Amino acid sequence: MADEMERIMTIPLRKTKLAPRTKRSARAIKEIRAYIMRHMKVDEDNVWIDASLNERIWQNGIRNPPSKVTVKAVKFDDGLVEVSLAE
Repeated sequence: MADEMERIMTIPLRKTKLAPRTKRSARAIKEIRAYIMRHMKVDEDNVWIDASLNERIWQNGIRNPPSKVTVKAVKFDDGLVEVSLAE
């Protein structure tokens, strides 16, 4: 296997609207983590979400996260996946 695997993904966050208004951004972060776990085949402890992505989700407050977000996921040899905003 190569040193690291890198993917650009667009993660749909439509299901966050099902959460109560005051929990939507927190749910969006959980959805991003679940999506990365499913697509990069790692467990929850090995997903690291970058501060820039977290700030993008929380930019409009707790009630109004974006409906989708494009991220860059890099999987390292030790199984850690780093998720950041795609430029």
